[in-house]
Amino acid sequence: MEKLILEIVTPYGPVFNGQVEEVTARGSEGEFGVLPGHEPLVTTLAIGILSAREGQNTSYFFINSGYAEVGPERVLVLADSAEKAESIDLERAIAAKKRAEELLRHKENVDYAKTESALERAVTRINLAERSRS
Repeated sequence: MEKLILEIVTPYGPVFNGQVEEVTARGSEGEFGVLPGHEPLVTTLAIGILSAREGQNTSYFFINSGYAEVGPERVLVLADSAEKAESIDLERAIAAKKRAEELLRHKENVDYAKTESALERAVTRINLAERSRS
């Protein structure tokens, strides 16, 4: 079976580099999937989960927005930040969710867009961490 090279890179360094059979990610226009031979595409990524399937194994990554460059043999993800599901600090994510919810409740001097984004990141991390631990 044909393979894709998947590279996930952040400003802090590489997160993943390997061969996979399928990639699924959350673009700003919706979820999309990539198989070997995909037509070239550049898209923005939303806060969400990226999955990479290799045979019967699927790896999951938290992606904090960015860009994806897709080609027939390679997917390059340039993310603001990214984490493997098993590397997520669940307690830290829960604390971030509580902080964001508290800020949104007080409704004074709050940057709503920034706080809602923080809440979305925390909830996505929590969901992914809980799924990977079960």
